[in-house]
Amino acid sequence: MTDRKRIALLIDCDNVSHKSIEGVLEELAKYGTVNVRHAHGDWNSPLLSGWVACLHPHAIRPIQQFAYTKGKNATDASMIIDAMDLLYSKNIDAFALMTSDSDFTPLVMRILESGLPVYGFGGKNTPLPFVHACSPFIFIENLVAEDVDGSPLAKKTEQSERNKLRGDTSLVSLLRMSVEKTSGDDDWAQMVKVGQYISNNSSFSAVNYGYRKLSDLIRATELFEIVMRESSNSVYTMYIKDIRK
Repeated sequence: MTDRKRIALLIDCDNVSHKSIEGVLEELAKYGTVNVRHAHGDWNSPLLSGWVACLHPHAIRPIQQFAYTKGKNATDASMIIDAMDLLYSKNIDAFALMTSDSDFTPLVMRILESGLPVYGFGGKNTPLPFVHACSPFIFIENLVAEDVDGSPLAKKTEQSERNKLRGDTSLVSLLRMSVEKTSGDDDWAQMVKVGQYISNNSSFSAVNYGYRKLSDLIRATELFEIVMRESSNSVYTMYIKDIRK
């Protein structure tokens, strides 16, 4: 990847679990370098003990925010101020917000207006307005390496997984439309262009379906033909085509 973004990760520790922080950092490594890592919360609270243990191993800077009034979340305001300071510094190329709070939706929209992408990470209970505002948005439950009984989340039977993916009409529609919009006269589309089209038009992430890469998800659906084409400089590029064509 030639375009390595400088990413600021801001964490709302009051309403998101620490258990997926490793997965979040690994996912962000696909896009660039997370050179700003700020964790906001009231560090006097015993509820943040799990986060305390994550700070030093992952080089995360804690930002203290006292709860001035019971029942009011001062962390939100602290995190928004932090984000705007970073935005105006012009030293950041992208933001990552780790929160399940839809109150941050206006912040996401403001950052997008400045031309910077926002990667969202939150629980499956995150309200849809915030989910749809981010590009992409990834459910942190899918970034935990193992489930409760210790078996890898990625273990699935191929047939049952294929049927499950094909039964998701919104997913199938998104993939087919994206291939159609980026394909040439021969109906073949470059995988990279398909991925770019999807990221520019939705909050979709293959991780939410249990796959690290879009190409792996597309293979699992078995709805597309896939070929590797060699260019003049001996670089291979992946192309896909709808099997209905």
